[in-house]
Amino acid sequence: MEADIKFGPAGLGSVEDAVFNLEKYFRLGLRACEIAFTYGAYIKKREDALRIGEKAKKLGIKLSIHAPYWINLNSAEREKIEKSKQRILKCCEVGTWLGAENIVFHPGYYGKTGKEETYNNIKKEILEIQEEIRKNKYTVKLSPETTGKVNVFGGIDEIYRLVQDTKCGFCIDFAHILARYKEYKLDEVLRKFKRYKHLHIHFSGIAYGEKGERHHKKTPEAELRKLLSELLSLGKNKDITVINESPSPVEDSVLALKVFNEFKTN
Repeated sequence: MEADIKFGPAGLGSVEDAVFNLEKYFRLGLRACEIAFTYGAYIKKREDALRIGEKAKKLGIKLSIHAPYWINLNSAEREKIEKSKQRILKCCEVGTWLGAENIVFHPGYYGKTGKEETYNNIKKEILEIQEEIRKNKYTVKLSPETTGKVNVFGGIDEIYRLVQDTKCGFCIDFAHILARYKEYKLDEVLRKFKRYKHLHIHFSGIAYGEKGERHHKKTPEAELRKLLSELLSLGKNKDITVINESPSPVEDSVLALKVFNEFKTN
């Protein structure tokens, strides 16, 4: 059995349009969607989340959530850390209603602390959030993401180490890796995370400079082909989700699916 790879966009649209959009994604062959709570958890009512989640489950579309941008688990101000944790926990609550699996988030900034101290601070807060997840019986997995700016916590080794130390999930954002390291490091990263059955991946085009990420852009087909070739080489029993965050995430996800189907038929 070859790897099961699901493709889908970042973005579900409004609560009112969510079911319609899920049906549209399904017709296009997309089987994943990351709901962008980047400016706050906009699905407020449990009944709305249950309705959306039920439709996604019926269509076989795997849901994930991107938590708000304003999260810093290494802030010098305790209040900002607590607010960050509350934002993540709100995503965990709504994500449980939705039946989502991964809560993707950018863990924090180095600020004035050294990298090791930053790591330890963020690890401590993740462990505390996980304790709240257990207490509340939430069914999601925290998935800190590789980040695209050099002054932001979220290097490949930092995320991998968090996974080892806290048993959290992870999100490998290859656009961010390109912006941070000036190369995709596809082989190195996939080898590092090879032991895990489920891989949650972001892939899109990106503009970057010396300090890293500037903005996402259209996904180059040639780069998609390299990624999919590597993913297919991982072999059997892999459950892989590829989320696209380009300015045209649905169109680019359909392109990824087309390339994937070409690989499978050749």
